[in-house]
Amino acid sequence: MKRTLIALALLAIILTACASQAASEEPYMLSEPYTEESRAYEVEAPAPAMDVAGQSYSEGGEYNASLPSSQERLVIMNANLTIVVADPETKMNDIAALAEGMGGFVVSSNLYQTYTNSGSTAPEAYITVRVPAGQLDTALTQIKADVVEVQNENRSGQDVTQEYVDLSSRLKAYEDALEQLEAIMETNTTPEEVLNVFNQMMYYREQIEIIKGQMQYYEQASALSAISVTIIAEETIQPLEIGGWKPEGVVRDAVQTLIDFLQGFVDFLIWLVIFILPMLLVIFGPLALVIWAIIAGVKRRKAKKAQKAASQ
Repeated sequence: MKRTLIALALLAIILTACASQAASEEPYMLSEPYTEESRAYEVEAPAPAMDVAGQSYSEGGEYNASLPSSQERLVIMNANLTIVVADPETKMNDIAALAEGMGGFVVSSNLYQTYTNSGSTAPEAYITVRVPAGQLDTALTQIKADVVEVQNENRSGQDVTQEYVDLSSRLKAYEDALEQLEAIMETNTTPEEVLNVFNQMMYYREQIEIIKGQMQYYEQASALSAISVTIIAEETIQPLEIGGWKPEGVVRDAVQTLIDFLQGFVDFLIWLVIFILPMLLVIFGPLALVIWAIIAGVKRRKAKKAQKAASQ
């Protein structure tokens, strides 16, 4: 009879897996009606996990204390470059070879055509590589070597140590819960008991795989830095030239001439206000006073003669 029950339990497990019935998001909700008999086989939800220093974390991953001193920092470093070269395709291949030579790899690369100021086409490339984080500076130095111009360079860093410790604590809690369920599974004899424990084990195994994947991503991302490079052809940034005539050269000369004129005009106003006007005032001020006095005297004499003539 016992062998028959075990066979039925195994058959139920196989049918459940084949039907691809996803386990409920709540690990403690059962696919079978909840009974007092099934209560004995439930595993309580893991309590807030404790890190190495014995401090708890919140469900959102926020810590109530500093990180354990033994935890190595995990920092994801990335860089973005825009460079101008004579041959974008050759430079793209050189960057790919550089990354592989350092133990990294090419994430993606793209070579395409763009238009110059004159309307002709020119090659342009984009490549993203990953190199060991410890060689990021060396890689950037070699990428920028022998380029015509570096138009843009940007670095960014993200410290994921706290998130990694949080995941480690959760992983330990879920693994402990799974061990308890495996121990309970060995004592079950009825199909209902087997299905109850099986559903909970499926949930915890799924969570463990998700957490391991996230931890692996943080480990790889911090160990290998990403470098994204936009490679522009030198001819793309060359000024427009029509029959030997360069419009931007004429514009530049006109602007420079206007600047020279304004500068000379302002210089003239400064000299006028500070030097020329005071000098004229000093030289011609007394002379103007003498002339004014003479004119006033002549007018008085004429006025007196006019009065005498009127009185006679």
